[in-house]
Amino acid sequence: MSAVQDQNTPTRFRLHLTEEPLTLAVLIALAVALFLGVSGLSRLFEAQRESLASRWFARGAADLGAQRFEQAVVEFRSALLYARDDYTYQLNLAEALIGLKRTEEANSYLMNLREREPDDGVVNLELARIAAQKGETDQALRYYHNALYATWPSDEEGRRRDVRGELIDFLLRNHLRAQAESELIALEANASDQPVEQERIGDLFVRTMDFERAFVAYRTALKSDRHNPALEAKAGLAAFELARYTLAHRYLQAAVEGDASDAESADRLKTTELVLQMDPFQRQISSAQRAKMVVKAFSIAGDRLKACNPQATPVTQTLQQSLQQNWTKMRPHVNELELRRDPDMAETTMELVFNIERQTSTTCGAPQGEDLALLLIAGLHEGS
Repeated sequence: MSAVQDQNTPTRFRLHLTEEPLTLAVLIALAVALFLGVSGLSRLFEAQRESLASRWFARGAADLGAQRFEQAVVEFRSALLYARDDYTYQLNLAEALIGLKRTEEANSYLMNLREREPDDGVVNLELARIAAQKGETDQALRYYHNALYATWPSDEEGRRRDVRGELIDFLLRNHLRAQAESELIALEANASDQPVEQERIGDLFVRTMDFERAFVAYRTALKSDRHNPALEAKAGLAAFELARYTLAHRYLQAAVEGDASDAESADRLKTTELVLQMDPFQRQISSAQRAKMVVKAFSIAGDRLKACNPQATPVTQTLQQSLQQNWTKMRPHVNELELRRDPDMAETTMELVFNIERQTSTTCGAPQGEDLALLLIAGLHEGS
């Protein structure tokens, strides 16, 4: 038996040596299969997470766009459960929170995002708006300026112009006119000739009382958007404020013809027509026409003076009495015949008319109708 065993021993040993690599190979194959299986499951799990996150985000984006902020917040939070650190999801959540006026929560998200991406234009703009709402002027200005020179995902130049426009509005609301004018000139320099953009620039210049630049902007807009009643009304307003009444009449008439419901332009047009009809110092009118205009103006000013009974100080009472005495003294001589004989008398008469209209406008309230027209005519000929 021992001899047989001795003869079988090498055979068993060889079988053992043969089985061991096979077993190892099987184990390795199993390990690889398990690894691939786990990796596959992991990838499947991640894909499912990404899909769920993407679906929740899409819903949130739709609700945010429709200003359903409450639903959007829930949906963006759900998306973040599956993609906790996603930058875009957090930014949209912050915007939804702003829509709900939960600015402190939004501010927290935005500050974290800004630490990650300091040059993100959207983040800086939202932080500027929050600071503006809080009345933190310096902080708001800092973030607005950061947004101006930050990076934007698309249409970078267009977004920067929008930010500058919003900054100018903020400056004007906070009575920082000099800074607003500086930013507005920069906005004007980089603006396109698109009517919407030029109209916005014109509106901002009106707010800074720069009617010259406002008129240029409105006229530029009208080159591409002819016969737009709203633009014509704005151009008419700017020309009116610049005392260019012939030009104002053209634009205001077009505005009223295009939009009969524009009562402000209609009133301004009437005043403009009165100025053009009542100014006795216009060129190319006869001496007879001039005399009629002066007589009429003298009568209108006298009626205004009589109707003006202000709660006056001794100084204004004295001035008013002096004007009344001068008017009464001149009355016998202010007629068409004498005015045609003595052209210098027209200037003396109109000087008194202008003084009456200026004085009564400060003591008896804003003038209307023909009195307003005479006051505007006085402004046309001041210093002449």
